[in-house]
Amino acid sequence: MPEHHRPPVGTIAWVDLSVRDAPSVRDFYTGVCGWTAEEVPMGEYADFNMIAQSTGFPVAGVCHARGVNEGLPAQWLMYVVVADLDQALAAVPARGGTVLRQRTSMGSHGDYGVVRDPAGAVLAVFQAK
Repeated sequence: MPEHHRPPVGTIAWVDLSVRDAPSVRDFYTGVCGWTAEEVPMGEYADFNMIAQSTGFPVAGVCHARGVNEGLPAQWLMYVVVADLDQALAAVPARGGTVLRQRTSMGSHGDYGVVRDPAGAVLAVFQAK
């Protein structure tokens, strides 16, 4: 998302997928969805922004299940914007859920945490900077 864009609270700001073999999954989605891929440097490796050919804008991410993504389930992970990340994470256990990842920095974009709801579905809650 552009640096100047601040997604509204309650909206889905991003979606990505963390897997062990990101290059083959990247290639799957380029072939199936018609996306192109742009590398996102992560130090010793690169994750991928998936780009819609019709707009030239990133629409999703395909990430290696290592570093900050280690231990995340291999499923599409939605990032829902919240007004106060600490408050959202604190509410999870009281509502029958589980915090899988405490506050984690996304650099200049903001911070996120990963939660599992009472039914077992996983999503990220995100607070933009």
